[in-house]
Amino acid sequence: MPVNQDYMKKRFLLAFATLFTSVAMAQQDAPKAIYYAISFPNAAHHEAEVTITIPQAPAEPLLLRMSRSSAGRYATHEFGKNIYNVAATDVNGKPLQLTQVEGDVYKIEDHPATVKVSYTLFGNYTDGTYTSIDLSHAHLNMPATFMWVAGLDKRALTFQFNDLEKYGWHVATQLKHEDKNVYSAPNMQYMMDCPTELSDYKVTSWEAVNPDNKKLKISLTVHSDDSQEVIDNFGKMVARMTQEEKAVFGEYPVYDYGEYTFISDINPAAAGDGMEHRNSTCITIPAPKVGGLENRLLGVFAHEYFHSWNVKRIRPKSLEPFNFEHANMSNELWFAEGFTQYYGELLLERSSFVKLDDYTWTIASLVNQVLNTPGAAKYPATQMSRYAVYADAGVSIDPNNNANDYTSYYTYGGAIALALDLRLRSDFNLTLDDYMHQVWISRGKVMKPYTVPDLQSDLAKVTGNAKFAAEFFKKYIAGIDKNNYEELLAKAGLVLRRVDPGKGWAGSLAATAARGRSGLARTANAEGLPIQSSTIMGTPVYKAGLDAGDVIMKVNGVAIKDQKGFDDQLTDKKPGDKLSVNYKNRTGDHETTITLEENPNFEVVTFEKAGKTLSKEQETFRNNWLQSKVK
Repeated sequence: MPVNQDYMKKRFLLAFATLFTSVAMAQQDAPKAIYYAISFPNAAHHEAEVTITIPQAPAEPLLLRMSRSSAGRYATHEFGKNIYNVAATDVNGKPLQLTQVEGDVYKIEDHPATVKVSYTLFGNYTDGTYTSIDLSHAHLNMPATFMWVAGLDKRALTFQFNDLEKYGWHVATQLKHEDKNVYSAPNMQYMMDCPTELSDYKVTSWEAVNPDNKKLKISLTVHSDDSQEVIDNFGKMVARMTQEEKAVFGEYPVYDYGEYTFISDINPAAAGDGMEHRNSTCITIPAPKVGGLENRLLGVFAHEYFHSWNVKRIRPKSLEPFNFEHANMSNELWFAEGFTQYYGELLLERSSFVKLDDYTWTIASLVNQVLNTPGAAKYPATQMSRYAVYADAGVSIDPNNNANDYTSYYTYGGAIALALDLRLRSDFNLTLDDYMHQVWISRGKVMKPYTVPDLQSDLAKVTGNAKFAAEFFKKYIAGIDKNNYEELLAKAGLVLRRVDPGKGWAGSLAATAARGRSGLARTANAEGLPIQSSTIMGTPVYKAGLDAGDVIMKVNGVAIKDQKGFDDQLTDKKPGDKLSVNYKNRTGDHETTITLEENPNFEVVTFEKAGKTLSKEQETFRNNWLQSKVK
């Protein structure tokens, strides 16, 4: 039957008009963005004034709160303690009743359609978690800066940064730039992932290209006392490092708005930290400046940039979505942080910023953490990952027993990555790069959050050996078995050996001249050597009964005043020798005997340095592992 062309044309026009009307109505019905304005009239005293305008507020009571945790941090941080003068009004300034129902939660029972909330924010700590305000900058970590409305987390948000011209500040952020000093985020989760630096920073940028020929921009912003020339040269080094990281995965991530930004504060007033975000990273380093310290600073940049693949896109399911009301626990941090730790250092070696003899020190530190710490001996990597809710810059101040019950998931995971890399190379003619690329394709690129079984599945897929993958995860991830690092490192012509063979060793006293967590204070006139924190299980000093709170007075009859005095008593001593120790604590004066042992810690040196012959096979293995992959 012939088609009536006029009829079909009318149907098409009617359908198009209906669709256009529906889209227009949807846009009209979309709730208006919540509007934030932040000003700095008292920056000299570390204060900001924040105003939040909430249009189209729901009829029920409004709950506003400060966060208790921060993206990339797993422990709690009570940000609510640093806001005060909290008040609520209508658009005309008429006060509304506001009740503080919890330390960081405020309720407005009765309110009009538009509500304004204001507060004073204090911030004086420059790192990846907190906020810092002074005359030189406003360093804003969003969870520590902005209250948010419970239940309205899907609403779009707009931010107005005031007083920029007053202080000569510019804005470095991954928020979307809308107009002049106005920026936006599509929702609360996105906003929380957008650290913002307001300062007279210096910036250098470069273009990167993906295999599909799509271009992206990477910018390095640095708030420091360096010249533009220094920052430009450092930018070239960072660019070299980013290329090496891209070679692992085969491509750069697709960054929102086509740009990735390093937001860095490098000055003596900053705290040491690095905090990854989806399209940026916040790096703070307490160094006098960049110039002259470039190679020492690069490690943080390498680690944090690797996170733009691993953690921000290759994302643990346990962290999706991130909960800003309490700590965020994960079984997967040995991979998310630990494998990143391994690659951060490895890629500096591949980029030729670190020499092999220096990199062997890094390898040794990983091996010692997994072979010579009580935590790794007793607990699997998954359990140490879960402990992050206490260990990741947590806010408790009482003493803990971490020396005996915890090993960092950074180094624990880094040691596992090292072993897996060497085993894939020797047993399968594959590399850890191949595995990471597989995880990227299966999980990160498609933004499919993973679990530990997913990582095992990807290892089985890349090796074609499900039995190997199952055994590796059972022994080394869920279990406490340890790889044979001596054998694995020998394949690359590296020797794993004891640091002080044949010499007497007592173990660490964790004794310092500063106030420790035990509450003991070491003063210039105090007698003896105080032990500031738990001695390590299995060491000679632990076996002798010495622990935090004890003060060593004499060793073999010689008065001890400091750590050097104690160490001097070990000179020329051998394993099996004994030290007579007089010490005191709150229960009185005591005497014990330390029986010295050989230091169980390892060092790693090249075959060449150890006086051994490097075979051609070992040389090839080492080169394939450590040489640049940038083509």
